[in-house]
Order: sequence, then C-alpha cells, then structure tokens
Amino acid sequence: MHALVRGDSTALATDVALTAIRIVLAWIFLYYGAGKLFGAFNGPGLHRTAVYFATTAHLHPGEFFAVVGGVIEFGGALALALGLGSRLAGLALFGDQVMAMITITWTNGINSLTNNAGYEFNMALAVLALAVVVFGAGRLSIDAVIERRLRIAREANSPRIPDDAGPTVA
Repeated sequence: MHALVRGDSTALATDVALTAIRIVLAWIFLYYGAGKLFGAFNGPGLHRTAVYFATTAHLHPGEFFAVVGGVIEFGGALALALGLGSRLAGLALFGDQVMAMITITWTNGINSLTNNAGYEFNMALAVLALAVVVFGAGRLSIDAVIERRLRIAREANSPRIPDDAGPTVA
C-alpha cells in the first residue's frame, strides 16, 4: 500500500518511465515526420504539406516550414529513440507542438469529438517532450553513456590532492 502513495520514485522507475516516454514520442513523431517529408504511412509528402502550411497554417514560405517541421519531427524522433541529444530534441518537438497549437488547433478548442482536431493531442505531446527536456533521457540512453564517459575522463584528468597533505605555505 505504501508504494501506491509514496511521492518519490526509484532511479529504475524513473529510467523506465523516461524510456517509455521517449519511445512513444519517437514512434508518433517518426510517423508524422516521415509522412511530411517522404509521404510514408500514407502521409501528405513534402509538396502537400507545404501547401497545407501555406494555406491553412499561414506559414510562408510553405516549403520552408514543411521541411523544418518534417526534419524536427523525423530527426527528433530518431534522436529520442536513441536517447542522443534528447533534451535538444525534446525542446524542438515542444516548439513544434506549440506552433501546431498556435497555427492550427487552438481555434478548435480542446475538442476531440468533431472533424476538426482540437489542441489536446498537441498539448499532450508538448508536455511529454517537455518532460524529456527537464529530466533528460534517463540512464537507458546514449546521452547517459556519453555523460559517464565524460565524467570518467574529467576525473582522470583532474589533479588529486592527497588527503594527508597539510596546509601549504606560500
């Protein structure tokens, strides 16, 4: 019972949760980014995405924003899946979803029961991406491996002062 109400979490639980967040976000953004850039998964492809961005989202030039949006989503998905540059990828994906809310879904409200999408999906994705920005990728990531290696190299190169050394006199 205590485990159900305690406020803290173990390091393993945090790492598993962050990995789950990264994998779910990676799959969703891979799907949408590949659809925008390559027309994968029956997506619109670059030309139709550019037209949509220019006409519906009023982002000009549409081609530029289509490429930027697709690269952020597809590249961010790959980065999150690997846990490489996760905080930067999370920040880019957070911004991507804020832009989607501002330009497309905000006027529809939080409304998932109509033909026009509301902003609830964008908001959920943005907050999950923000969790990666705040907490990092966790220990189950390439970021953590790089951090460990940098720490080891830094410790190996830092001068050690013996514990028994007395005060120095200048």
